[in-house]
Amino acid sequence: MNASHAPVPTPAAPYCDQCGEAAAAAGHEGCARRRELEPPRYCGDCRRRMVVQVTPRGWTAKCVEHGTRTG
Repeated sequence: MNASHAPVPTPAAPYCDQCGEAAAAAGHEGCARRRELEPPRYCGDCRRRMVVQVTPRGWTAKCVEHGTRTG
């Protein structure tokens, strides 16, 4: 996966998709680096831990409340 396929949190997303903390909080530099290579682990909308499956073709991350995201 290259950086162009990395998930980018939307401005409206209140939570970081890597650590689950408030997106407005400081200290997400490590999350930004991890986001370039890793699929999201937390739903940016509700902070729930997502079920993530990584395959040779990409990844899927499923939130029980907000559905599936792919990359």
